Amino acid sequence: MFGVVFPNRSFPIDISTFTQIDTFHWILDMNTFVGEAYDSIREVCIFLLNNFTLPADKALAVYIQSPGSQFLFVGAVTLARPSAVLSLPWPEPGAGGGLNNHITAPDAPPLSAKIGVSVEDLASLPSLDVMAEKKIERLAMKVGENLFNFMQSFCGVDGSKLVVPMDILDRWFKKFQERAKRDPEYLKGFAL
Repeated sequence: MFGVVFPNRSFPIDISTFTQIDTFHWILDMNTFVGEAYDSIREVCIFLLNNFTLPADKALAVYIQSPGSQFLFVGAVTLARPSAVLSLPWPEPGAGGGLNNHITAPDAPPLSAKIGVSVEDLASLPSLDVMAEKKIERLAMKVGENLFNFMQSFCGVDGSKLVVPMDILDRWFKKFQERAKRDPEYLKGFAL
């Protein structure tokens, strides 16, 4: 049905490594893979296997869970997008008051991080790649902040209004392009 790879950390892992909860849900206990160092795993590549056909209106959704936290959606794959490398922004342990957020007996096994995969309706999912959207948002914020700071150095005040030269956007964009050409590392500072 599906497999996963942890880039630079594992060979392909097939569905047999996951614990099947029911027909549509699987869990990978990260303790069996990396022990308590689950947060050192920052990405997962999930892919559909060639012989598996997922209905067009369904997706394999991927979730992560730190010890004691709720599951957090990180992305999905579909027939149209049969593989994806997803970022794993592990929640703080115990955050969110999930089902595992309770006091355990001293001899109880330690709670572990998990990766969950489930078959879900494509229409019910917020995005196929949550972290990619957040990176785009942060990029837009950084570029907007750069523009604002540039404009501020040319502003005047007229009552309660800021006054800027008419060609301020052209000047900013020209300076932005020149700096990017001169310093290849400059644009990397905008990527997160």
